[in-house]
Amino acid sequence: MNKFKEKPKENKAKDTSKATSGVFKLLSDIVTGNIFTRESVIKTVPYFLFLSFLAIVYISNGYYAEDTVRALNNVNNELKELSSEYISTKSELMFRSKQSEVARALEPYGIKESVTPPKKIIVSKKDNE
Repeated sequence: MNKFKEKPKENKAKDTSKATSGVFKLLSDIVTGNIFTRESVIKTVPYFLFLSFLAIVYISNGYYAEDTVRALNNVNNELKELSSEYISTKSELMFRSKQSEVARALEPYGIKESVTPPKKIIVSKKDNE
């Protein structure tokens, strides 16, 4: 059993030396540019292209959302303007449709306001037959 315990200890010592030599090899490959010729990097190119595509879609979606918000703000401003115009036009109509204003507007045409109140006409059934 002691043999099994000793072997992993030796492997750990070898693994740390491999890890440090692997890091130095990776750094030297990055500096020299040999990292781009590795087969593992070539295998990951489609993944990076997919990530680039997603980034472009994400950016375009952000621009689309900003344009939509701007358009929505413009429509809201136009709605407020039309609402205020509606209210002012409605108040002007109510003012002009008052009896005194109608009489004043028709006075140049010779039409005058009636002074006598209207009378109710009653028709009896006997007169109707």
